[in-house]
Amino acid sequence: MTEQAAELVDGIRRRLIAAAAEPTAENVAAALRQEHGLADGATVLQVIDQLRRDSRGFGPLDPLLQIPGVTDILVNGAGSVHIDRGSGLEAWDVALGGIDDVRRLAQRLAAVGGRRLDHASPWVDARLPGGVRLHAVLDPIARPGPLISLRIPASVTFGLDDLERLGTVSAEAAVLLRQLVAARVAFVISGGTGSGKTTLLSALLGLCPPADRIVLVEDSSELRPTHPHVVALEARPPNIEGAGQVTMRDLVRQALRMRPDRLVVGEVRGAEVVDLLAALNTGHEGGCGTLHANSVGDVPARFEALGVAAGLSREALHSQLAAGLRVVLHLGRDGLGRRRLVQIGVLSARRDGVVEPRPAVTFSADGSATGAARQELEELLG
Repeated sequence: MTEQAAELVDGIRRRLIAAAAEPTAENVAAALRQEHGLADGATVLQVIDQLRRDSRGFGPLDPLLQIPGVTDILVNGAGSVHIDRGSGLEAWDVALGGIDDVRRLAQRLAAVGGRRLDHASPWVDARLPGGVRLHAVLDPIARPGPLISLRIPASVTFGLDDLERLGTVSAEAAVLLRQLVAARVAFVISGGTGSGKTTLLSALLGLCPPADRIVLVEDSSELRPTHPHVVALEARPPNIEGAGQVTMRDLVRQALRMRPDRLVVGEVRGAEVVDLLAALNTGHEGGCGTLHANSVGDVPARFEALGVAAGLSREALHSQLAAGLRVVLHLGRDGLGRRRLVQIGVLSARRDGVVEPRPAVTFSADGSATGAARQELEELLG
């Protein structure tokens, strides 16, 4: 859109908002006559089309959501758009308009999610209808302009067989993962952002016996396991007045009263780690979740940082971690950006009580597997 056309649309939009009028042909033609004294049919149609694109759906980003396999859409001001289809980020040609257009899009999406986005509250994290997760930051805090990040939920739920076919897990890894679920061993899936943690966790939950009651606790609902008995709790941020917040820790406590056979924390990122570890040490077998970490070796340190920040002593944290959590599955991306299971590790306590991670199986890109603690893992899996 040219600068002149954008100014025209902005003027019409302001008049329609002031009159609380819908962008119909009649209303747009009347606003055009008031604004510029013109109202030819072609101009009316162009303005109507632009106003409707701006006010519905994801605007110029709508076509990107229809691309098969898209998991992330990233908008960097008015300059560039990138998408991720599972093989790393790709630049995509999208006509965004100017900085003001991107800012309006971010603010409208935030409003759809029931959140406020303006200079007084310049960033937002919200869940939109359909499960899309929105994060946005306004300029001038953000450069080169408003930044929009959309996380798109998978339209298809992948099973473990699908992930094996896609190369995310090898045939040997798939056998071990099936044994892990059947043995009801507590585990956590670690990895970086976009490494496929949620996808793998959903696939593994689909392997749980049909009689199991799975209770999901998530900050933003993303898990979609194919299982006959799944119930879910979702956290809620405070409203504009700062009231009404429901934290992950609140929900973990509620989940423990819901007779879970499998307690699942979609992502462990805060004080809920205290209640999760307590649950794993009080008879809740087979509990699991995801955690941001760079490697299997970093997982105890991540738990320690979260637990100490929540008020647990270092000694208590490691004691509960050693007794409640035994296996770590670590995901990463290969040189081509493809997600895959890199390593399975086991956790055990040293004599000083500190939990030490040990690589049990490391999977190379060609599917071969090596590992010093393989026998320890196989003993855990029965």
